[in-house]
Amino acid sequence: MPLALCLAVTVSPGRTGEQLHVCKESEYHYEYTACDSSGSRWRVAVPHTPGLCTGLPDPVRGTECSFSCKAGEFLEMQTQMCRPCAEGTYSLGTGVRFDEWDEVPHGFANVATNMEVDDSFGDVAENCTASTWVPLGDYVASNTDECMATLMYAVSLKQSGTVTFEYIYPDSSIVFEFFVQNDQCQPTVEESRWMRTTEKGWEFHSVELSRGNNVLYWRTTAFSVWSKVPKPVLVRNIGITGVAFTSECFPCKPGTFAPAAGSAACQPCPADTFSGKGATACQPCDPETYAEPGSGSCKPRPPCTDKDFFYTHTACDADGETQLMYKWAEPKICSEELPQAAQLPPSGIKTRCPPCNPGFAKGNGSTCQPCPYGSYSNGSACLSCPEGTEPALGLEYKWWNVLPPNMETTVLSGINFEYKGIAGWEVAGDYIYTAAGASDSDFMILTLVVPGFSPPSPVLEDTESREVARITFVFETLCSVGCELYFMVGVNSRTNTPVETWTGSTGKQSYTYLVEKNATMSFTWAFQRTPYHEAGRRFTSDVAKLYSINVTNVQGGVASFCRRCAPQPTGSCAPCSPGSAVDPSSGTCQPCPSGTYLRSHPSDGTPTCHPCGPGTCSNQLRSLCYNNCSLALALPGRMLRFEFPSLGMGAGVGTGPSFTPKGLPYSHHFRLSLCGHQGRKMASCADNVTAGRGGPAHVVTSYVCQAIVVPPDITGARAAVSSQPISLGDYLLGVTTSSVLDNIVSPPELFPPGHPDLPDIIFFFRSNDMTQPCSGGRATTIRLRCDPLHLGTGTLAVPRWGGDTGDPEGGFTWPRHLLLSGLGTSLGCFALETPLSQCQCPSLLGVILAVPSKCPEGTCDGCTFHFLWVTAEGCPRCSSFHHRPIVGACIGGVQVIQACRSMDFWLKVGISTGTCVAVLLAALAAYFWKKTQKLEYKYSKLVMDAVARESDATSPDSCAIMEGEDAEDELLFATEMSLFGKFKALTAKFPHHRMAPGLNFPTPQRMPDGFDSVPLKTSSSSTKQEL
Repeated sequence: MPLALCLAVTVSPGRTGEQLHVCKESEYHYEYTACDSSGSRWRVAVPHTPGLCTGLPDPVRGTECSFSCKAGEFLEMQTQMCRPCAEGTYSLGTGVRFDEWDEVPHGFANVATNMEVDDSFGDVAENCTASTWVPLGDYVASNTDECMATLMYAVSLKQSGTVTFEYIYPDSSIVFEFFVQNDQCQPTVEESRWMRTTEKGWEFHSVELSRGNNVLYWRTTAFSVWSKVPKPVLVRNIGITGVAFTSECFPCKPGTFAPAAGSAACQPCPADTFSGKGATACQPCDPETYAEPGSGSCKPRPPCTDKDFFYTHTACDADGETQLMYKWAEPKICSEELPQAAQLPPSGIKTRCPPCNPGFAKGNGSTCQPCPYGSYSNGSACLSCPEGTEPALGLEYKWWNVLPPNMETTVLSGINFEYKGIAGWEVAGDYIYTAAGASDSDFMILTLVVPGFSPPSPVLEDTESREVARITFVFETLCSVGCELYFMVGVNSRTNTPVETWTGSTGKQSYTYLVEKNATMSFTWAFQRTPYHEAGRRFTSDVAKLYSINVTNVQGGVASFCRRCAPQPTGSCAPCSPGSAVDPSSGTCQPCPSGTYLRSHPSDGTPTCHPCGPGTCSNQLRSLCYNNCSLALALPGRMLRFEFPSLGMGAGVGTGPSFTPKGLPYSHHFRLSLCGHQGRKMASCADNVTAGRGGPAHVVTSYVCQAIVVPPDITGARAAVSSQPISLGDYLLGVTTSSVLDNIVSPPELFPPGHPDLPDIIFFFRSNDMTQPCSGGRATTIRLRCDPLHLGTGTLAVPRWGGDTGDPEGGFTWPRHLLLSGLGTSLGCFALETPLSQCQCPSLLGVILAVPSKCPEGTCDGCTFHFLWVTAEGCPRCSSFHHRPIVGACIGGVQVIQACRSMDFWLKVGISTGTCVAVLLAALAAYFWKKTQKLEYKYSKLVMDAVARESDATSPDSCAIMEGEDAEDELLFATEMSLFGKFKALTAKFPHHRMAPGLNFPTPQRMPDGFDSVPLKTSSSSTKQEL
C-alpha cells in the first residue's frame, strides 16, 4: 500500500505573492515521523521558519525505530549513520544523564506530602510543602523530617534500558526506597524497592527498565522519633538508557573535559586547574590562585593563618628521640607571601620517645616489636608468663608516637563526599587527635581493624552474655560549635553501623562496647566540626582526642598481663570445659556448683563462678541464670508457691499511637519472654527497613526488646514498618518482691496499688548495650500481679503518656481504655491439684490502671523500662492454708471429708459490706434517674407556658404538675428523716398520693412517717413561676 506524505507549506501574509527561494541546508533540519505499527518511520525536512523558503528535500525512509548508536556516538540525520562525538563533547547513545543539580532538571516532579493520619491531628501536624528534595549543585538531598518526599521522572523507552544513579544513605532512621512503575501504576522491580545503607561514600545502583512507559520514584520518609535529626539521602549522576537515538552530542560542563573523540563521559579537572564549557583540556591556575578538583574557574589564594597548619611528632630515630614539628594542612590553598600571612613555626627540640605500648618492647633497633606468645610486657621488656598462667591477648594503645599498622586514617569530604588521600588524625605522643581538613565540614576518619577474637572460654549460644571481646577507649572533644564524634562498628568489612554519637564539647571520659560476634571487626571514629558547607578553615581548633584504646581477646594479639589457667601435662594451658572454672587454690578446672554461673572477671577476663540472683537457677552448662516459671515466696506464717508456665511463651505489647511534629503516627512495640526454655531468649524485634535486597532483616533477640512500628497503611508497604530494634534485657538479674535489685528501682507508685497481703513479683533484667546516657546498660522491670479473672496470659500494660481524665494532684492520669480487674479486698489463688472451679476464689472488683504522665512510653529516664503484667498466672497455688476440712454425714457407712476454701471472719464481713454498698448505689441510681426524667418534663412544660403567655394565649393554671402525677419532688421536708425513714417514705409515696378535685396541685397531707409535706407555690397571674 503506497504511503502518501503531504508537506504543507505555510506562507506568511507578508510574503503573499513573493517568489520564495530554495531552502538552504542551514534553514531546515531533519526529524523522524512517529513510528507506525510495523516499527517503521520516515525522515522529513522541517524548516526552522515556516514560509521562509521552499524546495525542501523529499522524505526518505528512516532507520528502524529500535535503531540506536553506541555511547560516545550520535546519529547524523543527513546520512542516517552513527558518527563519533567530537572532542570536548560526549553522548550516552540512547540515554540521558542528569549530573547538574543547581535546580531540579526539567521533567522531574518534586513533591512532598503528609502521611495519612487521623483527621483529629490535622491541626497540629506541620505543613510538608517545603519538605521536598533540595538541589545542591552536584547532587540532590532528601528531606530529614517525617514528610514523604518524592522525586519522580516519567520516561518512555523505545527499547529496554537501564536507570543508574549514585547515592549516599548513611542513616537508617530514614526510609529510602527507589522503585519503578509502568503506565498502569504497577511496580516492576519490587525486590529493589528498599535501598541499602551506604558505608563508604557513594554507592552505585542500577535497575533494568522495560520498553514503554516507566515512572521512576525516589522516595524518603524520616522517622524523627528521637531528638537527633537524621542525615539526608544524597543522589547524583542519574542516567537513563533506552530513551531514543541521540542526534547531537552534549558539550562538557565547566570543570570537566573530553580529550578524545567518541567520549561517553567527561572527566573532572584535577586540583589547581580549570576548564570552560566544551573543553578538551584543563588549564593550570596562576601561582597566586587555586582551584579545587572539578572547578570551572580559579580563586585567589587567601593569606595563611594559624588554622592552616597542625603539629605532629616524628617517629623515633636510632637514638630513641622524637621531635615536635608542624605541617601545612592539605590541600594547601593559602599563600605565605601575602602581607600579614602566618609562617610555619619551626620544629621543636628533640625529646625522649615514650615507651612502647603494652605487649610490645624495643628490639635491636628503635622500633617497638610485639612480644612472642607466652610472654607479656608493660612496654619496657618482654617477660614470660609464670607457670599455671597464660597471656591475656589483646591490643592496648596508650602511647602515640606512630600510627599502629592495623589503623588507617583518611578524610571524607563533607561537600561532595569523596575520599581524599590525606590523613585526618595525627599522633601527638599522649594522644591522637583530628588534624585540619580541607573544610570544616569534612569527616576526619580513623579506623582500627581486628582480624578476629579468641575468648578464654567458648561462648555458648545460651549464655548470659555472648561477649567475645570488648573495646574500651578514652576520648575527649573540644568544640566551639556543634561538632559531632561518631563511633561505628563494621563486621566483615560491611555494615558500618553507627553505635554512639557525641555532640559538642565533652569531658575526658571512657566508653565500652561489647563484641558479640567472632568475625573481622572494624572500629571507626569519625569527627565532623560542623555540618554546614563553607569554604575555608574556621574551626580547626575544634578537635577530638583519643587517649587510649584497649581491645580484649584479640586473635594474634599481644599481652600486658597473664591470667590463671588449667595447665596441661604438656605444659601448655587449655580452657576449661563448659560449666567449669579454674579453682584458684588448686589451679585445676572444677565444675561450678548448682545455683552459680560462669562470668568473666572484668579485669582479666578469667571465667569464674558467680551466684545466681534471687528467684533464679542456673542451666546445665552454668552459662546463665533463669527462672523456671515458678517461685516460692515466704510470708510470715506461710509459704506461697507460684506456677506460671504459660507466661514462658512470651507476649507482646504496644503503646498507643504517638505522633511526630509532622503528624507521622508511630508506636513502640515491646516483646517479652519471662521464664522457662532453659534461659533461651525468646523475644525478637526486627528492622525490616534497611534489609538488603532479598536479604534477611536485622533481628535483635533478647528477653525484652523494643522496636518502632509504623502502620502499613501509612508507608504503603505490605506489612508494618519496624525499625530501630534495641535490647532492653539480655540477662535476668533476679525475681523478687523487693522494688530494688542491683541498683535497678521499680517504683511502686508507677502503677495502681495491689493487694496489701500479696506483693507483686518483680522480674529484673539488664541489657548489655551501654549507651551514652545509659552507661550501665538499659534495664527492665516487669511486675507480675495476681488477678484470677484474667486467665491465660492476662493483660500487659506499660506506663504511658497522657490519659482521658486528669488526676487533681497532677501525678497520674486515668485512661479509660486500660481497665483491669484488680484484687479489691480478696486474695486470689490457683488450685494446685484441683480444677480452678473447685478453688473458691471470690469475685474481684474492677479497678482502673493508673499511669504516671511523667513516664512516656514505659520509661521515665530512657534507660529503665517498667511493665505491669496482670494475670491469673500470677496468683499463688492453693495449699493447705487456703482450705479447711468439712466432715460430712455418714452415707452407707462412709463419712466424706471435703476441702473448702477458708475465709476468715473479717474477709466475710468485707464481702458482705461491699455487696450491701453495691445494692444501695444501684437503688439510689434508679431513684435519681426517675427524678431527673420528671424534672425534665416539668421544665419543658414551664417553657411552653411562658411561650403561650407571651403570645397572649391562655395557659393552664398549673406548674406542669398534671393530674395523676406524683408530687414528691415538690415536697420540702421540715425535719431530716433517717435513712430507714427515707426508704419507707419513698416506697409509700407512690400508691398513696392523692390529688384534690378541681385543682392542679396536690393537697397538703401528712406523710406516713409523720412528716408534713408542703406543696409547690404557683400563681397563674404572675409572669414569674417559682419552683
